[in-house]
Amino acid sequence: MKSKVAGIVFISGSLYYIIAESISATFFNDSLFNTYIFHTISELGIPNANSPLSLLMNSAFILIGLTLIFGYFYRFKDFIIKNRALCHIFALITAVGVIIVGLIHGGNPFTLGYHMLGAMMAILGGNVLLVIVSRSMEDFGFYQKLTLILGIFGLIAFWIMFFNMTSSYMPVFERLSVYTLIIWCFSTGIYIRGK
Repeated sequence: MKSKVAGIVFISGSLYYIIAESISATFFNDSLFNTYIFHTISELGIPNANSPLSLLMNSAFILIGLTLIFGYFYRFKDFIIKNRALCHIFALITAVGVIIVGLIHGGNPFTLGYHMLGAMMAILGGNVLLVIVSRSMEDFGFYQKLTLILGIFGLIAFWIMFFNMTSSYMPVFERLSVYTLIIWCFSTGIYIRGK
């Protein structure tokens, strides 16, 4: 029963995030293509004329953070055999980080530092979490391999983004480094539903 509940939470939270971002991007003050390529996810959460559905985007940040906290500590932690404390810490860092992103938007210069800190916790912490989790479970089957690939891919995308912050295409690498966590939440929901 716990596996089914946690699985539904993981799947629902990840789908809500993808749908909320796509709707917010659709109503952003630019074409949908340009929004995904040239505008960061954080811009969708800034409450101004450019993003009339910023509340929706910020709710997605907060919900995916809560999804991770609940799903991980309610059921997924039971699958962690090694490095338990480290996995728990990075799960909390990631979840708290993405919740901070949703609560403190990037459009205020006085709070931008907190927003950036939350983003670093969520993106870097999240992909490190995936790498550690992949090597901390009982076996190393398809799910664990997928988790490892997602984590490594996300870390590569993060570092490309980090060293190209002034590039017009930086938002592409930001999204690539964020979507790894969303894909992992969805695949984890499927994985644990049958356990």
